[in-house]
Amino acid sequence: MIGWIILGVLVLILVGIVLYVIGIYNSLVQLRNRFKNAFAQIDVQLKRRHDLIPNLVETAKGYLSHEKETLENVIKARNQAASAREAAAANPDSASSMKSLKASEGALAGALTGFFALSEAYPDLKANQNMMQLTEELTSTENKISFARQAFNDAVMRYNTSREQFPAVVFAGALNFGPAEFFEIENPAEKEAPKVSF
Repeated sequence: MIGWIILGVLVLILVGIVLYVIGIYNSLVQLRNRFKNAFAQIDVQLKRRHDLIPNLVETAKGYLSHEKETLENVIKARNQAASAREAAAANPDSASSMKSLKASEGALAGALTGFFALSEAYPDLKANQNMMQLTEELTSTENKISFARQAFNDAVMRYNTSREQFPAVVFAGALNFGPAEFFEIENPAEKEAPKVSF
């Protein structure tokens, strides 16, 4: 009789532990899906940005024909950033793909800054209606990227905090919940959107 009671108590404790681990697992899945969704919002804006850049360069080609190297640098940086974006979109919880994305986006921001600095010397280009519209769209997109990045980083912080707190920290590694990488711009000069003044 006492053996059955002890066995019943042990089974109840075991069931309670299993249900608790299931609750932790489900909570971590929910938080991971939130930061993946937040990254999807960044991805939409980055794709828009990457799609605008070739149009911008094409518009500037006629005015900056002897500045071919600058235009090629912008396109090269754009292509690298687009590849890194695709890799990060496929797996936003991969630290290496996020680091690659941050580096390539930083390089793209630097190339765009150089492009806009150079275009300041060409008043005809600045007055071009198509160029003005594209730069306005790019500026708007840069602002949307900033807001999306902030939402993503907030979701990553909630996820990382949850997986690092006890008792989730005990089970997170075993349940394959690694830390998520923030999407931060590391170079202070790159934190500002490219200056566009047309």
